[in-house]
Amino acid sequence: MTTVVEINDLKELARRRVPKMFFEYADSGSWTESTYRANEADFNKVYLRQRVAVNMSDRSLAGKMVGQDVSMPIALAPTGLCGMQYADGEILAAQAAEEFGVPFTLSTMSICSLEAVADATTKPFWFQLYVMRDRGFVGELIDRAKAVGCSALMLTLDLQILGQRHNDIRNGLGSFGPKQILQLISKPRWCLGMAKSQNKGFGNIQGHVKGVADNSSLSEWVAGQFDPDLSWDDIAWIKERWGGPLILKGVLDTDDAKRCVDVGGDALVVSNHGGRQLDGARSSIRVLPEIVEAVGDDIEVQFDSGIRSGQDALKAICLGAKSTYIGRPFLYGLGAMGKAGVTKTLEIMRAEMDTTMALCGERQLSNMGHHNLDGTEF
Repeated sequence: MTTVVEINDLKELARRRVPKMFFEYADSGSWTESTYRANEADFNKVYLRQRVAVNMSDRSLAGKMVGQDVSMPIALAPTGLCGMQYADGEILAAQAAEEFGVPFTLSTMSICSLEAVADATTKPFWFQLYVMRDRGFVGELIDRAKAVGCSALMLTLDLQILGQRHNDIRNGLGSFGPKQILQLISKPRWCLGMAKSQNKGFGNIQGHVKGVADNSSLSEWVAGQFDPDLSWDDIAWIKERWGGPLILKGVLDTDDAKRCVDVGGDALVVSNHGGRQLDGARSSIRVLPEIVEAVGDDIEVQFDSGIRSGQDALKAICLGAKSTYIGRPFLYGLGAMGKAGVTKTLEIMRAEMDTTMALCGERQLSNMGHHNLDGTEF
């Protein structure tokens, strides 16, 4: 058993335990992966200011995200096919997040449905919405999220068309032939878990769309449903139908950030989809300061893409983000150890964030800011 002390340890465990096509679905970017790599590497260009001989006792990471109390400013990001990293993955991740006091965001493209996650948890979680061509189905998704008590809706804006992800093509993700069967049977523990689970398709879609009866018809429907016609005008309809806190995710441009304010978003997420959409775009951490400057206090600025440690999350907060999201780190934990692995991910992030905050001479997360930085090399 590998001694787990950092997120990379969980990543290597997950690599050994999850079928290649599903591990690489989570662990790769689009095209050349230059943006995917920059998301991680550019955190090394942000330097922290060490302080000594200051009171470091009674520290707290607690805060709020869209008005909701959190034990630390890290939420679990929406990730498609989460339930293919580990059987019932969305349910296990949501339970771990609930127990830890941080938000869990369920993806439209989840394996476990809204209703299944709600039945297995006791507190509200968040729901991430992709806008489909079938607006009737989109409205039904919003209504279902309201019905199960979701406390925030996240609208992803940067996936009107799918970025080309070479590993998914090479692995034949979505196909089922000898190559895929070989990958599955090479991971017997994973197969045993999936055999026991009832959740094997896209739970939010199957049974809710006319004409989608099996995985084959489902794949065809999904491939044609992401809507290239999505516009800012659609957000008003979504906001009205939802009626609660609305988070707008996928912002890399100051003009788009200002539009998020104009359409009444409660928060925006500076994100490049983890480097999975526009390859060649700047890393999220490079863009963050200018977006914070552009919108000021007019909207809550959150951050996503590239965080691999609690220290990374703290650097984003020093650069102006109010809170952060992790996707791949919790997926590594999930693939490695199931629910216990997600909890371990959160424990690692909390410890790294807490220690870094203390060594920067701060006791309260709300006090962290530009004064805790010793420069950047962007």
